[in-house]
This record gives sequence, C-alpha cells and structure tokens, in this order.
Amino acid sequence: MNRVQLAEFLKDRRARVRPADAGLPEGARRRTPGLRREEVARLAGISVDYYARLEQGRGPHPSRQVLTALGRALRLFEDERAHLFRLAGEQPGPPAGPSREVPPGIRHLLERLDDTPAFVIDAKYDLLAWNDMAVRLMGEPPPEPNMIWNAFCGPMPLSPDAPAEFQSFADESVADLRAASVRYPDDEGIRALIARLHAASPEFTRRWNKHRVCVRRTTLKTMTHPVYGELQLECQVLHADEGGQRVVFYTAAPGSRTADVLCGLRERAGV
Repeated sequence: MNRVQLAEFLKDRRARVRPADAGLPEGARRRTPGLRREEVARLAGISVDYYARLEQGRGPHPSRQVLTALGRALRLFEDERAHLFRLAGEQPGPPAGPSREVPPGIRHLLERLDDTPAFVIDAKYDLLAWNDMAVRLMGEPPPEPNMIWNAFCGPMPLSPDAPAEFQSFADESVADLRAASVRYPDDEGIRALIARLHAASPEFTRRWNKHRVCVRRTTLKTMTHPVYGELQLECQVLHADEGGQRVVFYTAAPGSRTADVLCGLRERAGV
C-alpha cells in the first residue's frame, strides 16, 4: 500500500468532482473546488475521520468494499478505479455493473442542447433520458424503453428484407450487446434481455450466433422522417461514464437539407 500516493490521488480526484455532478447543491463559501471531505465520506458510506486519515496518508488498509465505494463517490473512470485499487495494494476487480442513474451534469447537458437531438442509453440500450429536440425529431419515446427489443420485437419488428439502415443498426447493436454481456457477466438485466430476445426473435438469434463484438462509435445514419423524408444524420456517441452509459447526438453537415430541417424543428418549437 502506497499511503502517500493514495492520499495525493484521493485529494486530487476529490477536487475534480463538482458538487452538481454528485447530485449535491453547490452551496456558498466553498474555499476549494470540488467536494468537501465530509461529502465524499457521506457518498461512500464511511466516517469522515476514516476518510480524512486516508487523505493524510495515515489511514488503515482500506477494504475492497471501501475502495469500490470511493471509486463511485469520486466518479472514477475505469482506469482510475484500477489505479486506486493498486495504490491500496489490491488487484482491481471486475468493473461495476451498468448504471441507470444519469449524472446531473449529463442531464444539464441535454437541456442545454436546444438545437441538437440527444439522448442517453445504458449498456443494454435502455433509453434513460432525452431532450426536447430528440422528441421533435423522433417522437415520444415508446413504452418499452429498450431500443434493441423495439428493433426486433416492437410494433414493426425487423425483417430479413428491411432497409439497409435498419439492418446496420441491428448488426451493430447485437454486437454491442454481446460486448456488454462479457464486460458485465453478472448483470441480471443484460442476461434477462438476451434471453427474452432469443425466445422472441429468430433474427436476433441469427445475428447473435455470428459472435460479432463491437462498441458503438460515431456513424452516419439515414433516417426516413414521416414529414421531411430522408435525412442524413451524423450519429455522435459520447461514452459518459464507466457504467456503460452513452450520450447519442444527432447532428447534420452545415448547409445540408438535414441541417435546415433541424433548424426548422427548433424554430417551430419557439426556442
């Protein structure tokens, strides 16, 4: 256990986390940036004295449970979490399970994107949050929150002769789900979704049996809108945290017809 480096690492990461990102009020008279020691201790479920001694380089050897809790409280990325464990003389365990709690900072980002359709999905493609522009472009979210389930088993399930844009989404989402199932092998939600899809969709099973693995990145997407027809969108994907959440943005090339449509959607909403 490297107490000195562990103390420095904790202090540095504590200063980096904004209170709003941890769901805490900003408050007044904060003498230093980031969280206070007592806030980190409360978020991690440990005593303030215990945490203070860790930051002072004189604390006891923290358990794996404490390290995991500190990683969550300090909103560490996976590499940072592994580093925290190693500083404490522990080998990192498997990554934390998929998160369904959208950080306040990400929700604020969605609200501020008043000219860009954007939404948040988790590791198994459950739709967690969205902004007004996403609703204006794609309509209200369906009752079933899972995008993969809707693609294969929704009101208009995927067929072998579906347009290429739907086939591409199906291929990539199944490969992405397989990657998530390996990354989070103990997650009941992912396992249950895969079992439901196998039972309900031969098209899903056919793709699953190809054993493709990928993580969704930025792609070009063609969307057929009921009013505006074919739209050419750039699908930008931001990996928001180590819990598997992604923020998906739809943008368009400047000066394109699709960009004009997005601008019109914004203006007609009175933004």
